Amino acid sequence: MDEPKVYLNGAILDESAARIPVSDAGFLHGASTFTTMAVFNGRPFRMDRHLKRLLETVGLLGLRTDQTAEGLAKAVMEVLAANGLDDRARVRITLSGGDLRTGEPTSVVTATPLPEYPGEYYTRGVLAVIAPFRQIAGDPTFGAKTGCYFPRILARQEAARKGAVEALWFTTTGRLAEGCFTNIFLVTGGRLRTPPRDTPVLPGVTRQAVLELAAELKIPADDQSELIIDDLLGADEVFITASTMGVVPVVQVEAGIIAEGAVGPVTKRLMDALNRLIDSETRNA
Repeated sequence: MDEPKVYLNGAILDESAARIPVSDAGFLHGASTFTTMAVFNGRPFRMDRHLKRLLETVGLLGLRTDQTAEGLAKAVMEVLAANGLDDRARVRITLSGGDLRTGEPTSVVTATPLPEYPGEYYTRGVLAVIAPFRQIAGDPTFGAKTGCYFPRILARQEAARKGAVEALWFTTTGRLAEGCFTNIFLVTGGRLRTPPRDTPVLPGVTRQAVLELAAELKIPADDQSELIIDDLLGADEVFITASTMGVVPVVQVEAGIIAEGAVGPVTKRLMDALNRLIDSETRNA
């Protein structure tokens, strides 16, 4: 099997040849940002929006970078071609402040086959648990994809030990926020609800696509109201979204069964609509 190829600071290299310095700010301090995109039909879904968010986070965190959206888009397509990934793939771009000694920033792009999640995730739904940690408003590592993701990994690992697919985060003031690597939506009385951006939550690309689809399908949506545990456990439907997973129904939270444990009609409509949108946009890209 050919060795995977990666993009590192302007060059396509064998994975084993790619090196960053021990004085890299991302390695030492978590001073980095990243985005993960799903590729369908050989094209990343809404890459422009991923890159816009990524570079906005660079500005928010004050990271050094010499990258542009155009340069990163070119690097993504080069990495896909170098790895022979002409259909479905998972691409990650990581930007770091780079070498603290020289001031040279670090840019990495990797591509792997898109994970095949079990079909029952989508037909039967999944279990989620409550994360043992809390989000803090004003912390720049919340609401952005940064290199400081270890607490989320710990929470997801604990969820996996309980047989759950995701762990749901609340703020220190008891507001529902998001999953470790997902955004969350509730359906109550036919109305779609998701925590507002300033909770804080990540402005997920798939989150935004679902809100756009809800408008097209004339499903009332609310992304401005605070949500609490009672809203979550009392919802008619719950689902999570992520770039590589799409729309995933949640039918149980801890011991609480959501809507008799069945995938709800609004979730199904949005799941199907997102799949159609992804296919349409990537085929015509």
